[in-house]
Formats: sequence, structure tokens, C-alpha cells
Amino acid sequence: MALDFNPTEKQQPIMTFLRQFGLSVMRPAAIEFDKKEHEKPTAVIEQVNMLIGAGMGGLSRHKPEEEAENKAAASGKGLAGVLFAEELAYGSAALMLSFPGPGLGGAAIAAAGTDAQKKKFLARYSDGKVRFGAMAYTEAHCGSDTGAIKTTAKREGDHYVLNGRKIFCTNGASADIVVVWATLDPTKGKEAIRAFVVEQNTPGFKVGSLEKKMGIRSSETAELLLEDCRVPLDHMLGDFDPNAGAGGNTKGFKGAMATFDATRPGVAAMACGIARASLDYLVERMREEGWDGPHYGRSRTNLSAVDDAVQEMEAQIEAARRLTHRAAFLLDAKLPNAIEASMAKAKAGTVVVQVCAKAVELLGPEGATRAHPVEMWLRDSKVYDIFEGTGQVNRLVIARRVLGYTSKELQ
Repeated sequence: MALDFNPTEKQQPIMTFLRQFGLSVMRPAAIEFDKKEHEKPTAVIEQVNMLIGAGMGGLSRHKPEEEAENKAAASGKGLAGVLFAEELAYGSAALMLSFPGPGLGGAAIAAAGTDAQKKKFLARYSDGKVRFGAMAYTEAHCGSDTGAIKTTAKREGDHYVLNGRKIFCTNGASADIVVVWATLDPTKGKEAIRAFVVEQNTPGFKVGSLEKKMGIRSSETAELLLEDCRVPLDHMLGDFDPNAGAGGNTKGFKGAMATFDATRPGVAAMACGIARASLDYLVERMREEGWDGPHYGRSRTNLSAVDDAVQEMEAQIEAARRLTHRAAFLLDAKLPNAIEASMAKAKAGTVVVQVCAKAVELLGPEGATRAHPVEMWLRDSKVYDIFEGTGQVNRLVIARRVLGYTSKELQ
């Protein structure tokens, strides 16, 4: 039986709504706030929160018990989530990152938290108020090398004391809760890594600088500082066993890493949305100038350079989309999807940069100016080959699983 990843009859009107909302509200705001970095697109966020509260356009909030049952719920459920994410990113992926919700922090809690932790920390995102969640992973000296994390967590009585500095944290300054990755023992590498929930206004938890970025400028990216920040024992994600020593935890590193199997398809979908937006804009502009392509069915020897480029862009976007849909389908089926999630993320992250760069090129010198949004999309596109695991790291994950190597055997 062939798998059908196309929108269902029920989903199609939602897709249409999201496309219209993206084009009429999100895209103009993204262009405006690309020029106003560090200003919150408050009006759009309020509109989105009203839609979420009303359950419109596929932007409904999930109940805490649903979060507990489905690790993907915090970022959208499986295939429906990636279909909706692509449409919103078609309007503006950068602005989409500014939408209120549990975010990556919520995804980590859903993937590795206990039922009690999910109920405690995720319930606050279903009450209709504008709240953000975030995850603090990256440090100045380490991005993808989790074992090199230096932020420490030391147990003192009924608390853990966190010390360290995190960077590149999406919505970190606005977050109601932040999931912070830290080590119980820097000498033990990944084995000692744990994830901790830090609530806003916790003493010792401070926001540092906001990054000035090349792309996704309407999205907040913060530095976070932890100085003797004390969190209760039950804020460490997973079942805590006080008799198992300072790191008594049933899920630990592997449980928290399951976050990325759930979120990488969504990030890949956003990359596909940007790529589609760039290609559609390019085709529309060229047709205004008299181009009557693309000419399907002709041999490659009879195609113009523009025809050839456009058809190749279309093919690459579709390849990335199918990988993304497959990874999301497996997530819905509660089947292992680590390799498929990495394939989708690696492919989409590469394709979006290539497509946006080619769109800028084919529009000529004017394509590199702010006269066209493709210049902004090209700047936005690069991060999709970086966050949620760089393209290189995802290809390494794929290679290890295909070849049957451990992380120590293939680095």
C-alpha cells in the first residue's frame, strides 16, 4: 500500500488558512522586523495567541495529558505538524520562531520528563496566556559536541546548583521556562549530561546579551547566565532515584536527546517552506518579465539555463519534503525515526540554502538588494543547516546508523 503524505480533506482548509495568514500577516511583518532586530512583533504574536486560543488554523494548544502521551505534541503532532509548519514558514520562518508556546524546552520535557513533570511544566501553556519556552544547549566552546558541555550541576541537599553560560537560545529572554543542559561530572562526557528545568526569575538565572544576527532577525536569540542557580531535585528531567547517587535518573542524556527525533522534522519542514517561498517568488518575477517556463517534458538539451535551474530546484525541494514527511509519519506511528529525522534535517538544510542562493542569482544584481525578499530568505536560510544539529552532525548520525558504528568508532 502506497503512503499518502498529502493533506487530508480536513487538513486542506487549514492549509489554505495558514497560507493566507502567512502571506497577508506574517510576511509583511517579517520584512518590517528584519529591519528592527530585538523589537518584538507584538501585534502578530497577539493575533497568533488569539488563533491558538480559538483553535483556528491548526494552531490549537494541546492539553497537558496529550503532551504526556506524545513526545511530538509540544512542537506539533507528526505529519500534521510538519505540513502546518511548512505553510507558516512559507509566510515567514523567522517570525514563526517568535510564536508563543513551549518551544524546544517543551519538546524536551515531553520527550524525557515524567508524567508529573509534564503536568507541572506544560500545563501553563494551555491557559491562553502568551508564554514562551526555550532550551539552552549551546555553549561558546561547544555546539554539537554534547560531551564537551561545561555548564555544571552540583547537588547540594534537595537542590542542584547550576553554573555556566549558554548562547544562541531562541526566545531565551522571554521564556517562562528554560530547559538547561548541564553536566554532573565534566570528566565523564555524555554519560553525565542531564537536562534541568529552570523557571523564570529563579535566583542566579540571568539574561545576558541578545545576538545581532545575519538572518532570522525577527527571532530573539539570547545569551543566558547561570550563577549559583538553585533548582529543586525534581527539576531534573526523568525519574529521580535518590538512592542512585547525585545523578540518579532513568533517562538522562538519551532521554533528552529524543527531543531532536521529534523536532528535526519540524525544522526541516520550515526549511522547505522558505525554499518554496523563494522558488515561487522567483518564478512569479520571471514570468512578469516574459519567461513562459518551466517547460516540462523537453530533453535537457532543449532546456534554457533558467528552465534547467528551476526544475532542479523543484526536484530538490520535493526530495526534502518527502524525507520530512516520512520522518514525521514514523513519529506518528511511534516507530524509531532517528535516522529519518536526521536525513530530513540534513537534506532540507542543504536544499534551502542552495535554492535561496540560486533565486538571488537568477534575479540578477537586484536580487541581492532589499527590493526582493529573496535576499532576506537567503540570510534566514543558513541557520536551518546549523541549529537542531548541523548538517555535518546529522550526516554523521546517518553514517553511524547505516554503517553500524558507535559514536566512539566514527567521529
